[in-house]
Amino acid sequence: MTGRPLGDLVGYLDAYLGIADFPDYAGALNGLQVENRGRVTSLVAAVDATQLTIDAMADPGALLLVHHGLFWDGAQALTGRHYRRISALLARDAALYSAHLPLDAHPEVGNNAVLATRLGLSESRPFGLFQARAIGIQGLVPPALANRVALHREVAAQVGVPPEQVKLISGGPEVVTRVGVMTGGAGSAIAEARAAGCDAFVTGEGAAHTYFDAMEYGINVFYAGHYATETFGVRALAEHLGRRFDLPWAFHDHPTGM
Repeated sequence: MTGRPLGDLVGYLDAYLGIADFPDYAGALNGLQVENRGRVTSLVAAVDATQLTIDAMADPGALLLVHHGLFWDGAQALTGRHYRRISALLARDAALYSAHLPLDAHPEVGNNAVLATRLGLSESRPFGLFQARAIGIQGLVPPALANRVALHREVAAQVGVPPEQVKLISGGPEVVTRVGVMTGGAGSAIAEARAAGCDAFVTGEGAAHTYFDAMEYGINVFYAGHYATETFGVRALAEHLGRRFDLPWAFHDHPTGM
């Protein structure tokens, strides 16, 4: 088999993403989760390590790069759906690498950095801490998006969903100046976004009580979908890694609508 040594790619990813030093939830298990026979011939990016994603991988020797890995439930017996996922990876000689918060927060290929760039935010700086590490990105909104209605349309366009699928909680001013971005399920960070000076906050989803958080903190909140806001990082990472190691890559899209 041609391709690149798996160890070379894993070593590069671990260093580039700062895997060893980045705090995360225990079930994230960042880094290489499943190895293959040692050679990588292509890259596949996906948000989730689901059966649908694995079954869609046709080429042997692929490295699957995901944001949500296999072990969120902790130690599990290799039975049922856990067995089916692992056995399907092994049958394809596919390796799996997962990066959760290290990918959210990465300044170049991170979910937050890429979405903030696509929204045209300037003078960006980090905010929102998890165990003393900043996760989110905030910045000044471009003049064309300073109205929250225009920003609402642009958020929908960038995440690739209809505007009506992006929930807007109009808790802040109609004219927006500073936007915080923290993708995924970051509704609990509304207060942090407001304390950082943001009058708008873009994330994926939040609990029901966050409606009142937005209204009482005086901030516009855009819920654009957990899945839809987290496609950016894995695609950017696969593109970066593909250029670095001269490997083809593809994105497997399995939107959840959530």
